Amino acid sequence: MNRQSLFEDFKAFILRGNVVDLAVAVVIGVAFGAVVTALVDGVIMPFIAAIGGKPNFDSVAFNVGDGRIAIGTFITAVLTFLVIAAVVFFLVVVPINWLLARRKQEEAAVPDEIIVPEDVQVLREIRDLLARIQDPSGGGTRAG
Repeated sequence: MNRQSLFEDFKAFILRGNVVDLAVAVVIGVAFGAVVTALVDGVIMPFIAAIGGKPNFDSVAFNVGDGRIAIGTFITAVLTFLVIAAVVFFLVVVPINWLLARRKQEEAAVPDEIIVPEDVQVLREIRDLLARIQDPSGGGTRAG
């Protein structure tokens, strides 16, 4: 395989829709993660600290022999995860689900096209035909 062919194959791989979509999703995810982290660290955790005391358990540890088990770091990470999950759920998932349900109801309430039954269509055609036949202005032919 020559270098040109490898370059063309690589170019085709990179420009595939799913690779580009994945790259965009990762970038947006990182940016969104920074926003959520700032909200949790700057707003939610200080609020929890004001209500229930310090929300950081990093100092909780115990010694086993010569080793130190820092269980507090794990507890803090779990607490942070739960708070972030709650923030994402209540501030992103719930509103989006509500908007999607509302959109679905609106779409169901307004049909795209009104379907007229065939017998009504035939009756309308007969009505229009009779109107043309009886038109005194001479627009239609009179049946005799």
